[in-house]
Amino acid sequence: MDKILLVNNKIEELTRVAQFMEELGEEWGLPVPLVFSLNLVMEEALTNTIAYGFDDDGSHTIEIHFNKAGALLSIIITDDGHEYDPTQKKDPDIFLAVEDRPIGGLGIFLIKKIMDSVQYRRINNRNNLILTKNIES
Repeated sequence: MDKILLVNNKIEELTRVAQFMEELGEEWGLPVPLVFSLNLVMEEALTNTIAYGFDDDGSHTIEIHFNKAGALLSIIITDDGHEYDPTQKKDPDIFLAVEDRPIGGLGIFLIKKIMDSVQYRRINNRNNLILTKNIES
């Protein structure tokens, strides 16, 4: 099963993504806690892309491909922003006191904890963040 959602690089689009995820969860029979976690993943990934991926104020389309094949759910987020591989970001030391932690890095850390696999590829000058989750584990 495949679904595609196109969104603009505007923070207001996160509401539309959350609504789409809820509808997709119902259609695909996904457990509510899983949909909640996937919404969190989408919010973190898209917020970073929207906030840091583009130098201009122009409109950019972000493609989100959802696929469910048996127990494997995959989400591919594709954008034409700056090349950035979030998988290369070192995980934050979550045991440091809050005031001693550097700013940033918690979003991708959270994504890595929720998803089973987080991969990045740059294809045709486009970022591809590939997220997979075994939904029967």
